[in-house]
This record gives sequence, C-alpha cells and structure tokens, in this order.
Amino acid sequence: MTQLSVNMNVAALLRNRRGHPWPDVPGLARAALTAGAAGLTLHPRPDARHATAEDAWTFRRMIDAHFPNRELNIEGYPDPRFLSLVEAVRPEQVTLVSDAPDQATSDHGWDFRAQAAELADWVARLKSAGCRVALFADAEAAHMSDAAATGADRVELYTGPYGSAHADAGLAAHELHRLAQAAMAARGCGLGVNAGHDLTVPGTRALLAQIPTIDEVSIGHALFCDALSFGMTETVRRYLSACQTAGLSAEPQ
Repeated sequence: MTQLSVNMNVAALLRNRRGHPWPDVPGLARAALTAGAAGLTLHPRPDARHATAEDAWTFRRMIDAHFPNRELNIEGYPDPRFLSLVEAVRPEQVTLVSDAPDQATSDHGWDFRAQAAELADWVARLKSAGCRVALFADAEAAHMSDAAATGADRVELYTGPYGSAHADAGLAAHELHRLAQAAMAARGCGLGVNAGHDLTVPGTRALLAQIPTIDEVSIGHALFCDALSFGMTETVRRYLSACQTAGLSAEPQ
C-alpha cells in the first residue's frame, strides 16, 4: 500500500502568523500519526516562515518516543544550514528540492544532468548519515536515468500540474499519463517513487489507480483544507482510504 506522509507546513504557517502556540502543531502531528499516517513531512526554509528547526527536533523526539515505526521526512534545498540540520536530526528520509529561498512552494524538479556532480555529492553525504534520499523531479520519463545516476534512492514526482487540472478531465488524464510514464521509467532505473503537491482525496485515488506502485504520497495543503471541515483524524482516514482503495471512483462522504 502507498504510504501517507502528512506535511505539517500549513499548520506551522498558521502558528507563525501570530506567534502563539496554536494551532498546536505537535498535537496535530500526533493526531495524524495516531490516525494511521506513516510519517510526517517538514520543509524548514531559511526564513522559518512555517516549519522550523525546532519543529524538526520536536517531531524527531515524538516519533522516537511514541511512534517508532513511523518516519520523519525533511525536505529542503541542500544549503549548508539544511545539510547540518538533517545530519543532526537524522530523519528517515530527506527530500532535496531545487527551490530558491524566496519561493512560495516547490514548483519544479532538479535539472539532473546539469547539476549531476552537486547532487551526487549531496546524496552521498546524506546517505552516509543513514538517510534515504529522494530528489524532487518533474514528470519527465527521460530524466529518470539521470536522476538514478546521482545515487538517490527515490524521486518525488511533482504532481502540481496534475492537481491544477482538477477542473479539466482531459488535461488531468494527460498529466496522469506523464506521471505514469515517469514512474515506470524511474522503476526501470531502480528508483523508488514518491509523489506530492496539490493532491486531494479524489485526486490521490485517481493517481494511485493509475500508478499503484507509488511508495509514498506527501500531502499538506489540500489535507489541511479538508481538516477544517472534517477534523484532522477523519481527514487522515479519508486519505488513507484513498491510498488503500485507489480505483474506486466514489469519493468518501
């Protein structure tokens, strides 16, 4: 079954807007894990506008003490600050993204050929720290052999164009095909496959019906939007249902 990692950045962003300890980010993370999420994702950007280094340590301690079979995934651009943090926290997975510091969100994959030497060095450094390494990737099948050449364990396919096509069935089908071809190529190169960005419950279900071999989906924004209506526990259960029963067309009510 595809694993669900809950991206906690939205909750951290809301907390940081006022500087108060609410929403209770660790409490929401605990609720997600208790409901069955396989792990937590954080993106501690240099400006600390949402997740922070302290959040990473808080989640590390929580998982170690209470959820030892779950995973922490820390994503970010591999500058010296980020590399030092993940080497200290030692998350089970590190996802390297090619963001500029001022980007609102991750919106493109790596240029694996042009940045091959840098990526190979970063991957080797993080794997030596005991972390599984995933590289953020556009849904381009032709790029997967270059991604594999870096020594990475997985790619995370950027699903933003697919998520943005929610109101256009033809475009959504086109983007699903691109994702499926990229996933097949990645598998053929020995890479695991993660996916993430703008995945709703029905979008996740359709994605995994098309590509049931995806190892993990990392979901934050749409999940927290649903949590406003359904609560955190029920929302995680809805996404887990999408992961378990991909191929059913009906959206859970």
